[in-house]
This record gives sequence, C-alpha cells and structure tokens, in this order.
Amino acid sequence: MLLLATDTSGTNGSIALADCRAGQDPAISELVPLTAGAFSAQLVPEIAALLEKHHFTRHDLAGFAVASGPGSFTGLRVGLAAIKAFAEVLGKPIAAVSLLEAVAFQSRASGPILVALDAGRKEVYLGEFASRGQEQGAVSQSLISREECFERATRRTLVTADRELAEAARGQGLEVEEVRRPRSDVIACLGWRKIQSGETVSPQDLEANYLRRSDAEIFAKNAR
Repeated sequence: MLLLATDTSGTNGSIALADCRAGQDPAISELVPLTAGAFSAQLVPEIAALLEKHHFTRHDLAGFAVASGPGSFTGLRVGLAAIKAFAEVLGKPIAAVSLLEAVAFQSRASGPILVALDAGRKEVYLGEFASRGQEQGAVSQSLISREECFERATRRTLVTADRELAEAARGQGLEVEEVRRPRSDVIACLGWRKIQSGETVSPQDLEANYLRRSDAEIFAKNAR
C-alpha cells in the first residue's frame, strides 16, 4: 500500500511517501521539506513531483495521513484541503493525526504522558496521553496558559518539541523530555496504524484540530 503523509501545521512542513505493509511500520521512500509561508504554492506540485520521481501516479495512492493540528490556521487549511481533494477523487481512506499525539509517540517515557507545544500568547497546547505506544489514546487535549501547564507538570515529565518551552520548564525545576518536532514520517507511521485499525475519516468529516479560535472569530464575538 502506498501512503502519502503531509504536515503543514507549523512554520515549516513536509510530505512523505511510504510503502506500508500489514503489521509493519511504514518504509519511508522519501521525505520532502516544504518552505515556510509557501504551502499553498508548493504542496500539490511537490506531491506531483514526488510521485513522478518514484514512478507513481496519484492513482497508485491507497491512503493518506495528515497532521490535523493544533497549529497554524492557514497552514492546516491548505494541508487538509489538499488531502480532502485527493481522497475524494480517489476514494481512499484518510487518517488524521494530532501533532500532540505525534510528539507523545516520540517520547521514551512509559505510562501517562503530558505533552506541550508552545501556542504563543503565553499559552500552551497540552495533551494528556495514556502511553506513548500504539494504544496511547488521548485522554485530553486543550489550550491552557503556560503557568497552568507548569503547575500540571509538577509531578510528571513534560514532553515537548519546543526548545524555548523546554528551557522555561526546566527553569521552573520541572523534569523535561525534549524530542524532535514531528515530521511527515512520524505522521505516516501513526496514520498507517490508524488505517489498519479502521480509525479513518471521510473527506467530508476531516477537520482541523485548532484547539483555539481564530482571531476573526474572537474579534467577531467581542464586537457583538
């Protein structure tokens, strides 16, 4: 099975092409970086070029995995729109992968995991997971203040892919595990596991996991 994975949730993004076989982690054929601020212009042409390079067409794709957030509103809209279009035309399954879930997957910790990513505005995207493995399961995902995040992490290891957040947490005397920011190869791995277990969504039901409202929504509410 040929799987296409994309991540446009952050400043930089990536796409990955993976050969997937039942009971095995995907074999990544290639991972292609995407330049910040140019996802809308790059994503579809880069996917086409990647397929052509490996002598495939879009009709060879059997499934999709996409980072569904939290992250950039614009980036997520671009990435999810492209995957929706491909999956709708080809009639193939989509696995939506939370970026917090992907961070947890890279952790070496055992047992419950607390994952944090900087959300700006002195806020943090926080995810609580049962474990790091295949059955990790999200207990909760939320947007909270950095101060509240540090309070919750007092007796637990805080896992993050953000260097500045890690340093701030260590400055508060917290135990921190810093991991690499997930790329599309990690999204492909988790997405393939979801596809095998039947945890997929239709193009119509695929939605971004923003965790926060857009500025436009906030301003509209305040104007009422």
